[in-house]
Order: sequence, then structure tokens, then C-alpha cells
Amino acid sequence: MSTLDNILEEINKANSIVILTHDNPDGDAIGTSLALYNALKNYGKNPDVIIPVYPRIFDFLPGIDEIKEKSDVEKYDLAISVDCASIKMLNGFSEYFEKAKTKIAIDHHSTNTMFGDINFVDPDAPACSQIMIVILNHFNIEITKEIGSCILSGIITDTGGFKYSSVTAETFQFVGWLLNKGVNVSKIYRKVLQIKTKANFELHRMAYDRIEFLEDGKIAYTYITKEDEISVNAQPGDHEGIVEIGRDVEGVEVSIFIHQTEKGCKVSLRSNEYVNVSDVCLSFGGGGHQRAAGALLQGSVEQVKDKILYQVKSYLK
Repeated sequence: MSTLDNILEEINKANSIVILTHDNPDGDAIGTSLALYNALKNYGKNPDVIIPVYPRIFDFLPGIDEIKEKSDVEKYDLAISVDCASIKMLNGFSEYFEKAKTKIAIDHHSTNTMFGDINFVDPDAPACSQIMIVILNHFNIEITKEIGSCILSGIITDTGGFKYSSVTAETFQFVGWLLNKGVNVSKIYRKVLQIKTKANFELHRMAYDRIEFLEDGKIAYTYITKEDEISVNAQPGDHEGIVEIGRDVEGVEVSIFIHQTEKGCKVSLRSNEYVNVSDVCLSFGGGGHQRAAGALLQGSVEQVKDKILYQVKSYLK
């Protein structure tokens, strides 16, 4: 019996199912969660999907109104984690996962710790949502236009609009297949990548004004503080995309963006050619992919900047 057969068996047995993803979710985390949620609903199950806070740009996704901030269920029969490399990424709602009778992890991070009872991890997939196409086809669950819209949002987000090196020929085959399903690729692309809230625009402008180029232009650095977000009435997700500002500048190998939050300083790293930023972030308890990763550090913005710069410099050629 294959891993996917085992997962389907657990889904069939479960009377209560919860879908979970990481804190500060991006489009791949939300898209994968809702694709699975809608698919299981169509399959005859009634799962819960718990995402306490998410960016409002994804309000158009089918099933978004069904997302719960928390649950009163004491113990689920089955918990499914998506787009999480480790259980600690579930943060405050990991208890739903830990208490469940059976735990499944579906992911695409090479740093995945295999924390589920059953793990389906494909590090070659550029987005966790791309894996859902394989899974749902194996389950013989029809990928409807609604499910496809959720999947495509995840693929577009995690590939940066198909521009990252992680994109495969299979990715375009999948997108073409979704297009034939009636999924509006151009509309979703615009919604998740091009349209900015006014707060997001203002934060980008601040970050542009502060950008520094270090190590002969190989490192780009910028930051946003809690006070900045308050001043523009920012909502969750309004800082998204700022880390790309530096990466797109000629000569930059690593772009560093620090986002100050109540929990600490969230560091986002992006690289272009050779620096494995996942390794950099792993040294701080974070992780991600070779060209895109993050970590949460304690300290002031300046203190965290010094720590990250010291580590990144050691990877430069």
C-alpha cells in the first residue's frame, strides 16, 4: 500500500478532521489548505480548517469564509498539516495536531522533519499546492474550478509568478490543465501578485527609502517596524513582497528583510545564484527553501540585522 493509499484510508476512517498550516500563512499555505478543505467537503467529509490570521488579498478564494480561528473540538480523529516543515511552525495551534489520533504531514520543504505519523513530502515540488493535484487525482476526487483556483493561487505565490528556478515543466503542465478546467489564470495572478493595498504600497515605499547595499552590493537590506505598520493601518500580509525589492537589483545575491512583530523580528531571506538561505535560517531555528527562507529572532531590529548579516556574509563568494 502506498503512502497516498494510507492517507486515504485514514481520511475514510476519520469522523473529525482538521486542516492546519503555518503561522503567518502565505498564498501557498492558504491555497493548499482550502484546496484540501473543498476537496474533502466534496468527498463527503466535514473538515475544519484553522487559520487564525491571514492576508485579506486571499478573500476571493472559495471556502475562505469557512476558515476558523480556533476550534472547540477536544481531540480530532485526524489532523493534516500542509506546507509545514516542522511541528513548531504550527505555533499556537499545534495542540490540535499533537492531540489528534492520527497525524499527517503534506509538504514540499527539503528541511521537513517528518513529524507526522504519515508523511507525504516532495521537495522537488515548487509549491505545496502543486502536490495537491497529485494527491487528489490519486484519490479520484475531481479538481473543480473552485479547488483549482485555490491550487493555482498557491502555485503562483510560491513560484513568484513562475519566475523562480524551482519551477518545473510539470508546473506549466498543471497550470495548463487548470486553465482547461476553467480556472482564470490571469485574474488570479493579478489578485495575488499585482494588486496592492494602500498600506502595502506605503510599507514598500518606506522599505525602498531605507534599503542598504552591503558587501560590494551583494547584500540588500531593509526593514519595517511595528510603528511603521501602525502608522499606515497595516493588516496581516501587508508586508508581503518587500523582500523582493532587494533581490531584483543587479548584483545582489542575498536580500534581507526584517519585519518587526509582537513575537519578535521575522527575517525573510531571498537569494539569486548560490547562497542557500535555508541553511542560513536553519542556524536560527528557521528554514525554508534554497532561494527563499525565513526565521524568527528575538532582539531589536539592529541586533537582529547584525546577527543575520554575520551569518550571510560567511556564505558569500
